[in-house]
Amino acid sequence: MPRLTYRDAGVDIDAGNELVRRIAPAVRRTRRPELLSDLGGFAALATLPQNYRDPVLVMGTDGVGTKLRLAIDHDRHDDVGQDLVAMCVNDVLVAGAEPFLFLDYYATGALDVDVAERVINGIARGCELAGCALAGGETAEMPGFYPVGDYDLAGFCVGVVERDAIVTGDAIDIGDVLIGLDSSGPHANGYSLIRRILNDQGGAADDLVDRLLEPTRIYVRSVNPVLELARGLCHITGGGFVDNLPRMFGDHLAAAIDLDAWQRPTVFDLLQQAGGIDEIEMLRTFNLGIGFVVCVAESDAREVLETLRSSGERARVIGRMVSNGSDPTSGQLVVSNDGALLG
Repeated sequence: MPRLTYRDAGVDIDAGNELVRRIAPAVRRTRRPELLSDLGGFAALATLPQNYRDPVLVMGTDGVGTKLRLAIDHDRHDDVGQDLVAMCVNDVLVAGAEPFLFLDYYATGALDVDVAERVINGIARGCELAGCALAGGETAEMPGFYPVGDYDLAGFCVGVVERDAIVTGDAIDIGDVLIGLDSSGPHANGYSLIRRILNDQGGAADDLVDRLLEPTRIYVRSVNPVLELARGLCHITGGGFVDNLPRMFGDHLAAAIDLDAWQRPTVFDLLQQAGGIDEIEMLRTFNLGIGFVVCVAESDAREVLETLRSSGERARVIGRMVSNGSDPTSGQLVVSNDGALLG
């Protein structure tokens, strides 16, 4: 009777060890002084940063969603790691927190070390951009669970913020200015709809695939210098403007967005026309070119704009806070916890 091995069942332990060896240099580049452990342990250990008086931990988790399907189908594995980091650290940033530690989970049916190395190098690059340490992760090889060549990703971020510096949105008031920061495309949201449109169109040219697979922008370094003046922060992620902006403020308020305040990237126009998608559906599915919003008092708007622009952001005023129940003017979206109105 033949003696079975784990490899016979589809799990290659040696391949996993080789992956750890290959990614070690990229992981080391993300190291922070608070880390007490090295890659390969059962768990990651870290002390809290010493520059905090009353630190509060801020935690976020996310994935890349079905953007992975597009990346896998087109052999574009190098940037989805940045997508994974960005979707987590941008959420943590909304609380005013410094991204501190990041963990990843990579699951596949059969480990392709070359592909996994490309993905995890992208994760490490994203951590460098965000200033957080890639403290550890898990590579799960699960034969029979995923089709050949497929993999999935999940990310977990721990941030730190001073208790008295948490950005809650409680200070937001009528007349406050909304400053929008450019996205790099759809980021990692709406790809089930995007893929449906592409399938209905019989596929996509390489240049369109390039635009759709642009990695999600990481806003940490540019937003950090304006955190003290921010009354509210919003990551325009799944749910677009309609579902995300109201998470920033109370029921008595609404955000009035001037939709002609920025040039919408043409990729969104292409998707809207090809899919016959109405405007409200676009606004609750995609970021439409604005990936992050900073809410500030009108008196601080000029200073914040200058600081953001000096950090390399294409920042602009895209609207103001109004009272809930306000009617939109032509070309304006008014969104509140009660819903959205389009002028």
